[in-house]
Amino acid sequence: MSRIGKRPIHLPEGVSIEVKEHSALIKGPKGEVEIHLPSDVKIILEDKVAHVEPILEAEEDAIQGSENHGTTAAILHNAVVGVSEGWKKELEVAGTGYRCSMKGDTLTMFLGYSHQVTVKAIGKYTKITCPDETHIVVEGVDRQEVGQTAATIYDKHRPDVYGNKGVHYKGQKLIKKVGKRAAAGGKK
Repeated sequence: MSRIGKRPIHLPEGVSIEVKEHSALIKGPKGEVEIHLPSDVKIILEDKVAHVEPILEAEEDAIQGSENHGTTAAILHNAVVGVSEGWKKELEVAGTGYRCSMKGDTLTMFLGYSHQVTVKAIGKYTKITCPDETHIVVEGVDRQEVGQTAATIYDKHRPDVYGNKGVHYKGQKLIKKVGKRAAAGGKK
């Protein structure tokens, strides 16, 4: 049994779970997320607490059921946090002439190419904002969609460590390689 899967998932005020045959719909104040439920896992609800339990029918199903147990519990927990608090990723644009802006619901970026680069948010409840010309904030209820949208923006121009330009995550440490040095005891 999974240690993560054994943990109870507490539902905050305003969050509800509707279990269907092979999916669960989690609704909250920020939106809703639908997750897939494998056939060897079930969700048990009891007064504002959800438990994920594996369905162990045969010996060969026991291994896969225990693997799906922890994964499903983690995905359910992420969905509950997403609809109650939301997920957020922050990116920064660095470089001379590099900037970003919003045109409607589309992010437009100038990243040193001969053309402008545009990105739309993935998912219904995912939102991209630009507080200023060098910062991008991706927010939403589905952790996977927020991460995928941020990764799509990041891939438009990955950071160049030596040129000090590109798109990088806020707080990301860029590691520079050590340059070549002259030998300490060179030939005379």
